[in-house]
Amino acid sequence: MSTHRLFVALRPPRSIREALLAAMHGIAAARWQNDDQLHLTLRFVGEVDHHRAEDIAAALGALHAPAITARIAGVSLFEHHGRPHMVWAGVEPAEPLAALHRKVEQLLQRVGIAPETRAFVPHITLARLNRAARPLAPFLVFNGDLGSPPFRFDHVILYESELAHGGSRYHPIARYPLASETSAAATALTSSQVSAKPSSSP
Repeated sequence: MSTHRLFVALRPPRSIREALLAAMHGIAAARWQNDDQLHLTLRFVGEVDHHRAEDIAAALGALHAPAITARIAGVSLFEHHGRPHMVWAGVEPAEPLAALHRKVEQLLQRVGIAPETRAFVPHITLARLNRAARPLAPFLVFNGDLGSPPFRFDHVILYESELAHGGSRYHPIARYPLASETSAAATALTSSQVSAKPSSSP
């Protein structure tokens, strides 16, 4: 049976993506993100079958939340087993984004998605790092005060991640408008666009 590797995210506007792309240099062997890959993950779902993917898309149609005004705030690292494996840009303020994350989490649990156990840290991934990626300190110091003017997140997007040579490709499946004064019914693509694809391991 075909599976779909899904995640729920926010997409920053073009001007913010361009500013982030301009900062992506200075670490040899880093695997920098491209424009299509820039997003703020609200919830990684993982691999589900076609029917569960449709259930998730429908469940998120019940999302009611206001648009969020945010800004970029510095850079940092995630480590895995004591080794840096990701460089990211922070996004503030955290609380409205965390509240949106909780609403998404509740909707996903209603259709049988297991609760998230990791802490939610609002961020946009800039690069993935292997053991050869260096040096890190100059990049972190130079971009420590990386910031942006305020910008708005107006939609939540359900994405499908396709693992490919050179990095993942992200395909939007459905968009859910954020606006406190209007219904947040999904402007979803047809369910046929949750297309059957060969199963791939994460």
